[in-house]
Amino acid sequence: MFNKKEIISIVLGIIIITLCLGFLNKWQPWETLLVSVFLVIAINILTKKAISYYLDSKIEFRLWEIKRFGFTPKKEFKKPFPAGAFFPIIFSALSLGNLIWLASLVFDIKPKVYKAAKRHGLYSFSEITEFQIGLIAAAGVAANLIFAIIGYFTGFPLFAKLNIWLAFFNMLPISDLDGNKIFFGNLVIWSFLASIVLIGVAYVFLLI
Repeated sequence: MFNKKEIISIVLGIIIITLCLGFLNKWQPWETLLVSVFLVIAINILTKKAISYYLDSKIEFRLWEIKRFGFTPKKEFKKPFPAGAFFPIIFSALSLGNLIWLASLVFDIKPKVYKAAKRHGLYSFSEITEFQIGLIAAAGVAANLIFAIIGYFTGFPLFAKLNIWLAFFNMLPISDLDGNKIFFGNLVIWSFLASIVLIGVAYVFLLI
């Protein structure tokens, strides 16, 4: 279900985010931070894996990289900027821990081999549509929002807050983040989820 490269990226993302939270939120035990970050990211990842499996496709996670800084082909970095590794550090430092960037991981998708053999009506296909990609991304965001509510009402404010931050940053319609996939997959779904996420962000400062 997970390859070696994927596991390394996920573990690295969890460690970086936990360290940022730990240095800036010293009142929280390291164990609590690590478990909370792990659960929040695991919820997002496993939900996407499950939906992609249902859609006869396979997704692989990696650290988010920014490859270009403009819209023209020439405006590209010589080497991709590892935003997934540096953004948590930058945002946490500038905000003194009040703004936690958790969207460090993105996914690539490809159809399973036997998907081409499945027929729908008179047509067969082997490609993943933008709607399906957006649906997978939206499922991860929705799962985090649901668990944010569960965390809030069960007395785990840190867990709830981290779920909301992950959903918020992932909903940004830029680069390879989930928000971009959802935005181009289905604007209605993106608008609906964005509205809920913004409501959640409005309550974030009441959680902790």
